[in-house]
Amino acid sequence: MDTKFSEDVIALSDLKVNPGRVVGRAKDNHRPILVTSRGRGIAVVQGLEEFEKNNEEREFFKAIAQGLMDIKEGNELSLIDAKKKLGIA
Repeated sequence: MDTKFSEDVIALSDLKVNPGRVVGRAKDNHRPILVTSRGRGIAVVQGLEEFEKNNEEREFFKAIAQGLMDIKEGNELSLIDAKKKLGIA
């Protein structure tokens, strides 16, 4: 999902003129589109599927990082205790 600045940056005025085209392009390309005003980035348009995928990946990596920190700090459970806590023992 690399942004192609030659294709994925539009002015706010272009978004106002044809929002459906901009949203469709973001959805079809699976890349976010940077919306600018007066040469500065102000918003990002992104397809819902890509947005949800990115959120799931971010949450997954956060959980891994938290797990690694728990291990480093000695906050571990035995397999038996983990199963009991999850109600699968």
